[in-house]
Amino acid sequence: MRICILTQPLHTNYGGLLQAYALQVVLKRMGHEVWTEDRKWKRPLIVKVKQLIARMIKYKGLYYPTDRQEQSIAQKTIPFIRKYITTTEPILSNTKKEFHKYHFDAYIVGSDQVWRPIYSYCLSNYFLDFTIGQHVKRIAYAASFGTSDWEFTGKQTKKCAALAKQFDAISVREDCGVFLCKKYLGVNAIHLLDPTMLLNKEDYIRLVEQERTPASGKKLMTYVLDQSEEKKAIVQKVSQALGISPNVVMPAMSFSQVGKKYINQCVFPPVTDWLRGFIDAEYVITDSFHGTVFSILFNKPFVVMANNARGMARLTSLLKKFELEERLVYSLEDVTVKMLYVPMNFEKANQVLDMEREKAKSFLTESLNI
Repeated sequence: MRICILTQPLHTNYGGLLQAYALQVVLKRMGHEVWTEDRKWKRPLIVKVKQLIARMIKYKGLYYPTDRQEQSIAQKTIPFIRKYITTTEPILSNTKKEFHKYHFDAYIVGSDQVWRPIYSYCLSNYFLDFTIGQHVKRIAYAASFGTSDWEFTGKQTKKCAALAKQFDAISVREDCGVFLCKKYLGVNAIHLLDPTMLLNKEDYIRLVEQERTPASGKKLMTYVLDQSEEKKAIVQKVSQALGISPNVVMPAMSFSQVGKKYINQCVFPPVTDWLRGFIDAEYVITDSFHGTVFSILFNKPFVVMANNARGMARLTSLLKKFELEERLVYSLEDVTVKMLYVPMNFEKANQVLDMEREKAKSFLTESLNI
């Protein structure tokens, strides 16, 4: 079967890149031909202005990169996309006429926050509006709203609800997504793993070995998306308590804060540097959904800092599924010596992971064969 995956544009987000890679690998191992949409929108000026304002509010920064500057920032992550993810030609229109030449039999939407309006320009595309009238499979795999709140407008709700009812099967990444689908879209959904968790840690280790990525020597993997003084204090406290140095796999500076003058300091490290950080870690501290995912995959003890800006439902749902809710902290006071030194028992988490993988793979097999 010829399958197209629709997800958020591939750029510098390590979790976003690896979930796209993982879903493609799983489907190819099932015997399918798979492409991921190379989404490159020509956005109307009003949309660009709205997104700029949203990004400035979100990142609390003054600068927004041009397309050329984005390419510079992503110069070390783009090679991963080109080498490991099969993509379509750039898709530049809203009508998706470019898809016709591929003769796709199925479209899979997910994972990532594809159903969160703030991140998804032309939201109805992620509900496959362009496939209406075509004889194709329509599937959502671990699609995410990113939050437990309903953020669609009334118009979006009406349109997307009608489109959702055309899907052959729907799964979501968070437990609250099941409720949101039922209440607002009028469809049934099941709760499944993020695609990154469908692969074994050995699959990721092979990537690192193929790229010959060297060890950093630092044992506290630190992946913090949204910095704050309190988060810096938490990292320092953990580092001092455990006696290990932070390995920060992120740009030295944020473009939204410093702009083009220091763009060389805003370049994201390679994807396999990020993976290597988890492989070598004795401990992980993060405020990221995928930082938490890979801590679980590699059975690394971790602390996850609450990140309200990016949606808490993603973190709480993940931790609940693996019975690891106690690893979530909201403040410096929540980080105790006992928490850091009591060994984490991943036996239960690994059992859950095995069961959930089988559930996810059954969903994909059955939904593609309906």
